[in-house]
Amino acid sequence: MESSNKQCAIDKLFQFYLEHQPELVKMYSGKYLVITVNSVTSFPDKVSAYRFGVDTFGPGNFLLQLCTPGDGAYTVHLHTPIFCRS
Repeated sequence: MESSNKQCAIDKLFQFYLEHQPELVKMYSGKYLVITVNSVTSFPDKVSAYRFGVDTFGPGNFLLQLCTPGDGAYTVHLHTPIFCRS
């Protein structure tokens, strides 16, 4: 059950990012953000951001997000070949 609660919390943090993305991009464009319920902290690289998040909040208790306009930093497009048997 704890894992499900953490996922729900992370989903809420991501929703916060989406709702505030324009303002966050104005302040932190190109930075990595550590987002928690109470704070947003920016870093120049993802390693520093990740270390801060884990050391400060513990694994699974923060969202690490690259702050960029649009959906490119959080959307993955997968293309797979189609195999046909004859």
